[in-house]
Amino acid sequence: MSPPIPRLIIIRHGETEWSQNGRHTGRTDIPLTEHGVGLIRNRAPDIVGPGKLIDPDRIGFAFVSPRQRAHKTFHLLFENLEKPPPHEITEEVREWDYGDFEGLKAAEIKQKQPGWSIWTDGCPNGESAEEMQVRVDKVIEKVRNIHRAYCGGDGKRDVMIFAHGHFSRVLLARWMEFPLTLGNHFNVEPAGIALLSYNHLSLEEPALSGLNLHAY
Repeated sequence: MSPPIPRLIIIRHGETEWSQNGRHTGRTDIPLTEHGVGLIRNRAPDIVGPGKLIDPDRIGFAFVSPRQRAHKTFHLLFENLEKPPPHEITEEVREWDYGDFEGLKAAEIKQKQPGWSIWTDGCPNGESAEEMQVRVDKVIEKVRNIHRAYCGGDGKRDVMIFAHGHFSRVLLARWMEFPLTLGNHFNVEPAGIALLSYNHLSLEEPALSGLNLHAY
């Protein structure tokens, strides 16, 4: 039997008030809703454990956004373990910086800037699409370096990222070496799990294995 291929597991933070009403939430550090906390806490036993989707014995490292909605999701998911997996809280996996559009809904932004698309126009006084791609590509390279160390072997070969909606959509596109703009075609639900890996046991063939797992 061939050894399991390394995986990247991406989890968008759980529900917040702004994710419910469609406001762009980048720098703003708002908490999960009570409903969001309850959903993660209730689903964790079905998701985390030996032989389950997230097996602590397979997790080598986790990158966690500093925004409380992301690191709260991380700690809720693993709260029944003696200790969480090795992890780093890092701005590298923060949400797209929306700049002047922080807190606005898409319709409100388009009133200010008709025809606006974050995928090509970026955000004034925030991050451009090019800057976002550079940041995400650096994260992917870090993940691939971890995977290279374990490919073909056993042990803690999986990596996790606890992040945000737009960040995750950019990462999905770039993982599969697509243009950043293809992220527009991925829907990433709050608390949803994306599973990325490789085809044919080859790190040269990155692939998407699952999207929005356990999101509903």
